[in-house]
Amino acid sequence: ATRKPDLIILDLGLPDMDGVEVVKGVRTWSSVPVIILSARSQESDKVSALDAGADDYLVKPFGVGELLARIRVALRHVSSTANGREESVFSVDELKVDMIDRKVTVSGAEVHLTPIEYRLLTVLVKHAGKVLTHRLLLKEVWGPNYVDRAHYLRIYMGILRHKLEKEPARPRFLLTEVGVGYRLAVV
Repeated sequence: ATRKPDLIILDLGLPDMDGVEVVKGVRTWSSVPVIILSARSQESDKVSALDAGADDYLVKPFGVGELLARIRVALRHVSSTANGREESVFSVDELKVDMIDRKVTVSGAEVHLTPIEYRLLTVLVKHAGKVLTHRLLLKEVWGPNYVDRAHYLRIYMGILRHKLEKEPARPRFLLTEVGVGYRLAVV
């Protein structure tokens, strides 16, 4: 799939594989929140899933209100970085990215981005000023099965430059680090 989920809700009772193994597999490439829904109410099942990397565990039956509250909590935790805080608005010269409202503006004019374009930009914003390798960007935006598809990045970076840069051929913000990856300049 080309969409990277914001959150995974997983039932441990999968017909063809163990849900705990799925969680372990997800943790090899992503830190996306995982909420387990299961009829298994034994403490050992809960501990096993949480130790495998699940963020929360909800035993069936449960109320929809409780599930929605747990989803909100998990998504709130995602919005903060490892050091506990994330700037909600990134701004450099005329480029402004509002992470909470999911709004991108250039010189005050809102710019429409597709979900993939927005995801690529937000990965760059979260690591502004740092060179991000092709593989890292591909993994973060498209997932681990796409790490060898650098042409995806070239295409989408070109599109982003046309939408965000005054002179796409001479970018000021979205910089190429030849043979390595890309960097969002903090001019």
